[in-house]
Amino acid sequence: MDNFAFIIHPIDVDDASRKFKFMKNWPDNLIEGILKLLPPVKVSHITGVKSEYNEVEGWFVGCPLTTRQMMTLPETFVLNKIIKAGKLAEKLGAKIVGLGAFTSVVGDAGITIAKNLKIAVTSGNSYTVATAIEGAKEAAKLMGKDIKNAEVVVIGATGSIGKVCSQILAKEARYLTLVGRNTEKLEAVAEKILRETGLSARITSNVKNALKKADVVITVTSSVDTIIEPEDLKPGAVVCDVSRPRDVSKEVAEKRDDVLIIEGGVVEVPGDVNFNFNFGFEPKTAYACMAETMILALEKRYENFSLGRDLTVEQVEEISRLAKKHGFKLAGFRSFERPVTKEHIEKVKRNAEAKLKSTL
Repeated sequence: MDNFAFIIHPIDVDDASRKFKFMKNWPDNLIEGILKLLPPVKVSHITGVKSEYNEVEGWFVGCPLTTRQMMTLPETFVLNKIIKAGKLAEKLGAKIVGLGAFTSVVGDAGITIAKNLKIAVTSGNSYTVATAIEGAKEAAKLMGKDIKNAEVVVIGATGSIGKVCSQILAKEARYLTLVGRNTEKLEAVAEKILRETGLSARITSNVKNALKKADVVITVTSSVDTIIEPEDLKPGAVVCDVSRPRDVSKEVAEKRDDVLIIEGGVVEVPGDVNFNFNFGFEPKTAYACMAETMILALEKRYENFSLGRDLTVEQVEEISRLAKKHGFKLAGFRSFERPVTKEHIEKVKRNAEAKLKSTL
């Protein structure tokens, strides 16, 4: 049978202590110290991923480092640990391995990892882009906004996901602002967009200023800390947070009932899939990056796919086409670990309208 593996890791020490209950009251530095010493492990066997054309099975492989460790430990140490996780995937029999969360961010975004493995590698970022844009557009529509006339902001616009998101959105949006830390890189993205689409995108390194007028936001930074706070957003704003850890503070959900926050890249997997591991989603749903690995296995495309910092619009369009062929689709919306219902969206919309009226 065709098969795949997907590398996961604890986002923070709370993830580790939830998995290993005996660590519950241990200090963070002790938990991270132990994680650093542990080898990669097989977490679960994934069965039942089935489309009209093929059926595949796979494995979750755990790389025991938190996000903070991935960003602060020496890069060589982290890459070696991810490569060891990839070699475990090889040993299990996987023909392609996907890089989850920060394992796709460290170093050169998967290129070095691929060079050290005998199987194909993908970050899953192309399908993450496709579903983030689809989700943001759909959520905006439900909130009564037309992406063509909305103030659209991409935060992290110089990263591999943010850059191609900006290029695709520029084909539809009239008002686009690119946000990033490096002005020179932002200018390069804006110039590329101008050449390809004729749209003159604004650029800024100031997140707060960019958010003041934003109707639709896609945020996709590799920041370890949150960067969007309750006071930053205008009533009725729609934010698609693709980042892990999140870019949007939990306080936004607690204090702002007039803005809609959704997570990017949650999809329904075809077949009677059983992940045999609870990562907090509804049954038969997964992150888009996981899904991309499954799609390539279903298609027998055992080749490196979404690697490096330069994803292309063509890659996003190709994986979208293959996803539709095999029956993958957007799985509604989620926000802060919970499904978002249409009733909730209607309530947010009403709250936003009331708040806007009260300020007239």
